[in-house]
Amino acid sequence: MNKKFFLAAACLLAAFAFTGCSTTGSEDGRSGTLVEDASGMGGDVQVGLDPDGAVTVTGTDGYGSNFSGPEALRENNTIYFNYDSDQIHDNYVGVMQAHAKYLRENPDAHIIIEGHTDERGTPEYNIALGERRARSVARYMQNLGVDVNQLSIVSYGEEKPLVVGHNENAWAKNRRAVINY
Repeated sequence: MNKKFFLAAACLLAAFAFTGCSTTGSEDGRSGTLVEDASGMGGDVQVGLDPDGAVTVTGTDGYGSNFSGPEALRENNTIYFNYDSDQIHDNYVGVMQAHAKYLRENPDAHIIIEGHTDERGTPEYNIALGERRARSVARYMQNLGVDVNQLSIVSYGEEKPLVVGHNENAWAKNRRAVINY
């Protein structure tokens, strides 16, 4: 066989691989984007999708100017999620931008992103959902320019509830991702 045949076959396989990895939506019809609604971001923030379906956020909107370091960031380090979701709401864009700005300016800083769930669901499912939530935050931080080597994730599932209770108020507080320095 000649080199042109192998090169053509490799290009064809690569094209199929990239086509099969696109994230245009999910089985339930939801968008594959991480930000559900960009209308509330304010400022000059532009939201779009990269070719691989990841969210791109560019521009500044003044968020993050109140955060001077990890001590201040620790006070605002939690992202809450809807039931059975790993979608980041637009009202957490400012929090994410503040943490990303600090991490970009301090390349030796590292964070651990903890994924948590409420008590509903099997332990196995909740570990996986907690991991998806932590990965969603990590992916968002990467889209804001944070080096992947500064990010670690861990999923606790339902094992470390913030609020003990068996009602929607308690469950809503437990569906979260926490950024720890």
